[in-house]
Amino acid sequence: MRTITPTQHLDYLRSLPSSSFLQTPAWGRVKTEWRSESIGFFAGSDLVGAGLVLYRQLPKVKRFLAYLPEGPVVDWYAAELPELLNAMARHLKSKGAFGIRIGPPVVVRRWDAATVKSAIADPAIVRLGQVRPSADEPRSAAVRDVLHGAGWVEQETDASFAVGQPKYVFQLPLAGRRDDDIVGRMSQQWRRNIKKAAKSGVVVRQGGVDELPAFHRLYVETATRDQFTPRPLAYFATMFDVLLDEDPDRIRLYLAHHEGDLVAAATWVRVGRHTWYSYGASSTDKRDVRGSNAIQWQLIRDAIAIGADVYDLRGITDTVAHDDPHLGLIQFKVGTGGEAVELLGEWDLPLNRLVYKAFAAYMKRR
Repeated sequence: MRTITPTQHLDYLRSLPSSSFLQTPAWGRVKTEWRSESIGFFAGSDLVGAGLVLYRQLPKVKRFLAYLPEGPVVDWYAAELPELLNAMARHLKSKGAFGIRIGPPVVVRRWDAATVKSAIADPAIVRLGQVRPSADEPRSAAVRDVLHGAGWVEQETDASFAVGQPKYVFQLPLAGRRDDDIVGRMSQQWRRNIKKAAKSGVVVRQGGVDELPAFHRLYVETATRDQFTPRPLAYFATMFDVLLDEDPDRIRLYLAHHEGDLVAAATWVRVGRHTWYSYGASSTDKRDVRGSNAIQWQLIRDAIAIGADVYDLRGITDTVAHDDPHLGLIQFKVGTGGEAVELLGEWDLPLNRLVYKAFAAYMKRR
């Protein structure tokens, strides 16, 4: 294992069907508060894996947490997985890391839309884990065993989106499907809302980078209404500048207008055959014209048009209790007819146990 150039890193990712956009070299330039490094896994002279490492320095101490969000990009089912992870640990320790955090992109279980809807309707069920999955991935158990055996510690998750990348996501499988196939799997409410938006005259189009301020104003309005802390405009300007520099179709901005008023906006990200709904915003006024449904439908159609296998609506919680504040989010996403997906989650490897313990205590206080 050794450091590789961003060009080598990107060339490797382009040889694959897809990988997380959080593992692209450009993402390291988006996260300006972290130092970044591209690392390569080699079998002889052959590059067999890659990763984007984000280094966060501890206050007043030249020791770092090495973080690979939704990575590294390796064959997680390979027999040599223990050797790959050990090589990575040795390399990152030599760079001053006191601990490593990874997010294996390994699927554990899936629940189709009908199963999720049934769970929501049953007052006795409060979490997806109480429901038999529609499908599971038996190989995930072997990956979990490898991590446990090498001293990796699974990170606890709660019913929020406060720390790290989500363990549960909602995805819409697209491979081999056409627009009418997807619409046919949507809920009646979603189909009605799409038709209502069209009948009301909602127009969705791609926007340019110069329209990011309009997106951001709507995003701040959404943050105030939904009570989350918004990112500054400069963050989005950097994101678009850096990702578009890496690939001219890496990220897109979509805007939905009704009679000249901006009623919804969203960002769409693509790596290979995987597409993501990244950030979204909607106006408090004119919610009855269903701009959010219209913009999602356009993102889905454009994902189909470029041959994507997956449209990823990103994080959900696993809670389906009627009094849970996140229930509305999963209800909105399940209307697309997709599936809830449980991933293996994030794992830490303490390299300096004393420093790592202090870091863990600090994070709990935060």
